[in-house]
Amino acid sequence: MRMGSPVESHGAGPLARGLRPGTAALPTTATTYDMTSSTFGRMFSVANFGESHGPAIGCLIDGCPPGMELSEVDIQGELDRRKPGTSRHVSQRREADLVEILSGVYQGRTTGTPIALLIRNQDQRSSDYEDLVDSFRPGHADYTYWRKYGLRDPRGGGRSSARLTAPMVAAGAVARKWLRLQYGTSIRGHLQQLGDVVIPFEDWDEVGRNPFFAPNHSVVARLEQYMDELRKAGDSCGARVRVCAQSVPVGLGAPLAAKLDADIAGAMMAINAVKAVEIGSGFDVVTQRGSEHGDEMTPQGFLTNHAGGVLGGISTGQDIEVSIALKPTSSIRLPRRSVNRSLQPVTVATQGRHDPCVGIRATPIAEAMLALVLVDHALLHRAQNADVEFDVPPLPARAP
Repeated sequence: MRMGSPVESHGAGPLARGLRPGTAALPTTATTYDMTSSTFGRMFSVANFGESHGPAIGCLIDGCPPGMELSEVDIQGELDRRKPGTSRHVSQRREADLVEILSGVYQGRTTGTPIALLIRNQDQRSSDYEDLVDSFRPGHADYTYWRKYGLRDPRGGGRSSARLTAPMVAAGAVARKWLRLQYGTSIRGHLQQLGDVVIPFEDWDEVGRNPFFAPNHSVVARLEQYMDELRKAGDSCGARVRVCAQSVPVGLGAPLAAKLDADIAGAMMAINAVKAVEIGSGFDVVTQRGSEHGDEMTPQGFLTNHAGGVLGGISTGQDIEVSIALKPTSSIRLPRRSVNRSLQPVTVATQGRHDPCVGIRATPIAEAMLALVLVDHALLHRAQNADVEFDVPPLPARAP
């Protein structure tokens, strides 16, 4: 999703811009770029705010259509799926993550004005991070935040913490409801791999029955053993998560700079720890032949879905298929070599409460980010193409 957009800057001369007399003025009209790096989306925008150990985190949704019934109940269920402390395999930070709707809803319906969502932090333990004020965790954003901004909030990772995914899940719940009501769209995901343990897909119904979002009951005991051993060793591991959207309308996405798959990839990469994104067959296309990869069409529908529901940056009406890879957690108890702010050698061993695998809680986050991309493109498509009509229905997403 685009973070920042071209804007027109107008002025009346050097004094109007606060310049000293005699200072050369900029052209009266200049194209600059909006530096809103914490705002996602164009028509349905989400401005994310807060830090891991600040008083609260939250977001401001702008562009939600009016008239939709909305309450905290619509949002809380998704936050409960993501929140920490739900099992021994994730961070033991105890956050209720209770959402408050501060604006944009009147008498139970959205008004079309900005919706402010607030989630109060309740279980910060900032003393766990005192040793990280002057040193940097290998693999973490500590160093890059310091070099970019000149200072950083070390408490719980500050702004770089995965805690900031909670407001996106809250906003995603709003997006999911609108998509479901408008198009019948459903979005769901599951864990595909945890470390070196591959999880064969068995049944969507199994996903909500275990703390791993695993679609296979028979592998849960192995996952629990794997995580217990990992935590005892003081180390961490990566994961792979799949997310799928069904009943997506045809036509979402716009070439060249607003392709649907490009925005999906960007949104997924905005999730903490994500290092790779696949859409459709992903990297398997390298070994596929054109005769295999191209999804053949019949009057009854598409025969395959190697494209992952997107062709030319535009949705086909098939399932949107996305897979993401998440790196191992950087905050581990094992001693690692690093440097301090004077670039002197130090040894870092992180204490505190951390997820040995951030991928375990990533499923509802990935679902939310996909929902935010789809609702944004649905509103963009409606704004430009609402008058486009056809004499024939769209091709079925899947042939019988």
